[in-house]
Parts: sequence; structure tokens; C-alpha cells
Amino acid sequence: MASSLRFNPTSIPSLHPLPAHKSFTPIRCGPRDNRGPLVKGRILSTEAIQAIQALKRAHRNSSSTATTLTPLPSLSRLIKSDLIAALRELLRQDQCTLALHVLSTIRSEYPPPDLALYADVVAALARNRLMEEIDGLVEELGSIECDDEKALVRLIKGVIGAGRKVSTVRICGLMKENGIGSRRKVGEYVVKVLSKGLRRFGEVDLALEVEREFSELSRANLDKSRI
Repeated sequence: MASSLRFNPTSIPSLHPLPAHKSFTPIRCGPRDNRGPLVKGRILSTEAIQAIQALKRAHRNSSSTATTLTPLPSLSRLIKSDLIAALRELLRQDQCTLALHVLSTIRSEYPPPDLALYADVVAALARNRLMEEIDGLVEELGSIECDDEKALVRLIKGVIGAGRKVSTVRICGLMKENGIGSRRKVGEYVVKVLSKGLRRFGEVDLALEVEREFSELSRANLDKSRI
């Protein structure tokens, strides 16, 4: 009898049962398509978002070709910052036709052309293999104001990387026509990139001319600074 009343600790259920083992499936968050992430710190205004939506809607409903931009709505009411934000977002989405329309508005409303924006558009066009559009874009450049050599280098590299010989030669001509190098020293890297690209296209004589002319201008400017 005594043995039957003996305390058996294993007979009492645990007050804190161990949780059953569960398997978890990892969830990775990411974009739903191949678009890149938004640039950190860039917030699209309501006006920019509405402009993008209007452009997409008009583009979907239009039966025109990709090179005809007349059916697209006017964006002249937007301020420059909203236009630039809309342009960069469209480039992120590889909506190159719409981006060209926005760039056209920026060019007409806020001249002179911003080489950094042109470099961004050229990169997107090359990524989407729209090579003829690159030539058309460079052809529209009436002048080059080189206040940003990094942007100029990116533009030249983008055009060369796309294999556009005529456009590269045109940029070279615009640099000379607009006196780049005559007012201040041209960075050696700009000359190097341009010369290398011209040689790649077989324009050896023009490459030598570029190296000679811009080096002479740089020396002349250096001599003036010493006087």
C-alpha cells in the first residue's frame, strides 16, 4: 500500500511544456520585376507621380509608333525638380520613350542641356539597345557647357560603349565649337577617354588632333595663369 502511494515525479505533467519543433520557410522581399531599387533619399512628389501615370496611360492608349511623341501630354506646368524626378524614375523602369519626352520638356523649359541627364538617358538607351535614339539625342545637342567634367566623361563613355562613331565625332566637334579648353584647362582624363574612343573607331588622325589641340590649349591657359 505504501509503495503504491510513493511519489513518482515523472507522473506529473510539466507545467512548462517544450514547444513542438516547427519548420520555417524564409521569405525574401524584393522587387516584383527586373526594375532596380529606388535611389535612396529620392521621394517622388504627387505632381511627378501623376505626370508619370498620365504619360503611361497616354502611351498605352496611343496607337502611334515609339518615335512619335506628339500624343503624350505636355509637362510644361511642372517645375524642374519634378521633371527630373519623373525622368529618373522612368529611366529606372526602362520607359525610354517616355523619358525622352520628359527630357525634351526639360531641354525646352530649362536650357542649357544638363550633361548629367543626357548621360543617364544615353546609358538607359544603350541598355535597351536603342542605338538610333542615342544618335538622335546627341544630334539635338546644340552646345556643351562643360561645368561638370564627370558628366561629360560619362556621356562620352556611354556613347562610345554603345558603338556610336558618328555621335562620338559630333561630341568632339561640339567641344571644339563651344570653346571647351579655351576658357580653362581640360582634364587629361576627358581627353584620354575621347582619344581612346576615336582610336577604337579607326579615327586615329582625329584622335591625334584632339590630343594635340587640347594639350596646346591647356598649356596656353597655364601660361596665362602664371602671368
